Amino acid sequence: MTKRVVISALCGVLLVLSTGCGDECVDAFDCRSDKGPPPAGKDWTCRSGDCELRDVQRPPEEDAGTEEDAGTEGDAGTEQDAGTEEDAGTDAGTADGGGVVVIGTGAKGDACTSSADCAAGLRCEGTAEAMTCQALHVAFTAMDDTDEMAAVVTRFDEPEPTRLSDAAVNSLYPRWNPAGNRIAFVQGATETGTSTGNLAGELVARDVPLVAGTPTMLANGTTGSTEGFLYLEWEPGDSLLYVRRAGDSISGISRVPAEGGTVEQATATGSSPAWRNGNTFAFSTATVGISTATVGGTPTPLAIAGATAEQPHYNRVNDQLLFLRPDDTRPVGLNAALYIVPVGGAAVQTIAEFSTAAVEGGSVDSYIANPTWAPDGSWVAYVRAYFFNPTTGEPVLCGAGTSPCAGDPGNIVFLRRINPADGAPVGDEVSFAEGATLPSFSPDGHYVAYIQAGQLYVQQIDPAAGAKVGDPIVHPLGDYTLQTSRGDDHRPRWQPR
Repeated sequence: MTKRVVISALCGVLLVLSTGCGDECVDAFDCRSDKGPPPAGKDWTCRSGDCELRDVQRPPEEDAGTEEDAGTEGDAGTEQDAGTEEDAGTDAGTADGGGVVVIGTGAKGDACTSSADCAAGLRCEGTAEAMTCQALHVAFTAMDDTDEMAAVVTRFDEPEPTRLSDAAVNSLYPRWNPAGNRIAFVQGATETGTSTGNLAGELVARDVPLVAGTPTMLANGTTGSTEGFLYLEWEPGDSLLYVRRAGDSISGISRVPAEGGTVEQATATGSSPAWRNGNTFAFSTATVGISTATVGGTPTPLAIAGATAEQPHYNRVNDQLLFLRPDDTRPVGLNAALYIVPVGGAAVQTIAEFSTAAVEGGSVDSYIANPTWAPDGSWVAYVRAYFFNPTTGEPVLCGAGTSPCAGDPGNIVFLRRINPADGAPVGDEVSFAEGATLPSFSPDGHYVAYIQAGQLYVQQIDPAAGAKVGDPIVHPLGDYTLQTSRGDDHRPRWQPR
């Protein structure tokens, strides 16, 4: 087992924690804390505040081979829908300056000719005869009330979830194309939690608005030379990238044309692909750190980021790259800090570091996880994951179990302003949402979606000050519990404008 395997396994516990609440559970990790590890072949699930055992259906908590994992390992599942009409339109909106979205004044339902006519959170959609401003969709992976996985979309302002595949077929990891009128996802996959028995299923796509019919297959395990489509990314790229699985190895990136066709190997090793634009992407490997590449080109290591850098994220207006890097003087797996580097070679900027505060019997520490950009590069969002680090013994999650921080949130989403000119932080970090994880900025930067206690929350913000505007829009659990255990793979994905 490599050091990366240890990191992934420990992060899998800490990153998904939400606040605990008395004898009732909030998620599977409350159950693990209260009831201990599940029996072989089983895992805990939280249903209506009660812990229940279910059959394991998740990838192995290891990242294997030559690869550097982009977050935490987690679930798989089952899925439904087809034939439910769900609008979205074909207009991708108008951007200014390569990523700064033009915001109009059109309210929901107003006539428009492009998304530039529409207010924040809206895009122009419909037929040529009747184009109107409508709310953006958010896509995510959820567990349904039968413990199966479902790729789901919903308007951000109304809790009306729609599955992307039939209930008899599992689905997960929905990803938008750059125009926001097509969505890809994985269906029919089997992830056993071991190195054998994994089935890739199919990488498929549907047009939005949704219409009845079978999704278009883009690739399967045979054409894609993989046992799983992991760390899938599409927009703003012109094609889809995914990380291959082969037994114990989760490493190497492949590219799928947007309309299907011959799958190409983009890199021989690596993980965590992140598009900069339609042709250039970054990724990380365990031995080199972050590299950049163009489609069909030879990867170039980004030495300035350091050999242990991982999980790169581009913003949409310049060459700045957000990434995590562990601090080897801290507890293994619980030690990541957040940095920015302009790919052109300027000095690395430190954004958020490991924190520690002395308490009786040890310290309450935090590390950084799940970072993301505001599209214009003016803000970053990330999670601080808190744990009790005893003088002797193993670390213990905050917010659960018995520790000096048992009554405190295990995760807090923070925002921090960034100077787009050089990537330097401006002012202090701002606490944004306690007990939450996987923040995601809307394409216009006016809303932040995140997951809390298995529910989708959407909070409007003032992009100039980073302050909240009004109360969050809460999407009740209903039949779905949003997943978090695979880190960025489970981050809510906004429909492009």
